[in-house]
Amino acid sequence: MDARSFQKIHPHEFLARLLTAHSRHDGRLPTDARPPALAVSTIHTARASSTVRCGNTTVVCGIKAEIAVPLLSAPDCGFLVPNVDLPALCSSKFKPGPPSELAQTISEYINKIIHRSRVVPLESLCIASGQAVWVLYADIVCLNYDGNALDAALIALLAALRNTRIPVATYDANESVVRASDTESTPLQINRLPISSTFGFFDGTILSDPSDEEEGLVSSQVTVVLDETQTMCGIYKAGGDAVSKEQLQECIDQAKRRVPVVIAAIKQAPNKKN
Repeated sequence: MDARSFQKIHPHEFLARLLTAHSRHDGRLPTDARPPALAVSTIHTARASSTVRCGNTTVVCGIKAEIAVPLLSAPDCGFLVPNVDLPALCSSKFKPGPPSELAQTISEYINKIIHRSRVVPLESLCIASGQAVWVLYADIVCLNYDGNALDAALIALLAALRNTRIPVATYDANESVVRASDTESTPLQINRLPISSTFGFFDGTILSDPSDEEEGLVSSQVTVVLDETQTMCGIYKAGGDAVSKEQLQECIDQAKRRVPVVIAAIKQAPNKKN
């Protein structure tokens, strides 16, 4: 039996044998994450955008801005609304129709990360207290799925937000209208850059940045989120087997080594508008 047939018939045993040689099906070591390749301003009809590729997982993010009335409970705060879509075109595992459970989970995780980390101070999106604020919609679409869309989606969102400029706007109280400039804009204020690093656990081995195939074989996954100063922003785990304290610490240590690589990729991303 050739290797490809053995992999399809016995995927668990195939991966186990690879790991005994400290390798994976794509040639990576267990501790290797796929380096991100980025570009910004890739969608010319969006206010800001980015495209991220981690291995074969490709994600695009587009930012659009609209004006809305703030909440009564937060009259000086605007809104940042991320939404992740895993369409059928990105993988045969997803079907047309309502968002999949995975897409909803990733959207929820990203929403928690950006708001708990205060990536964008929502007060900076205020135009007139109690009257008008900016709403930033971040539409994140997976073009090709090969595992770990969460990390790629968050990188795409952060890269797009760093490239976002908000029109200078004023509120006319006499006419109750907002006037936004077509020529003047200001950069979006960014407080911090939380970077997520996801790990899978397979027969006691920690797999950094699991692929699609590996996601179907691991017993659990953990996502560690650190910002550019390597301050902890959160740890996320949805079900699966228990993870030991030593395993979690190893994940944190690996995430700390990955953060500078991702931050550099975001800051050095080429601008396709230039």
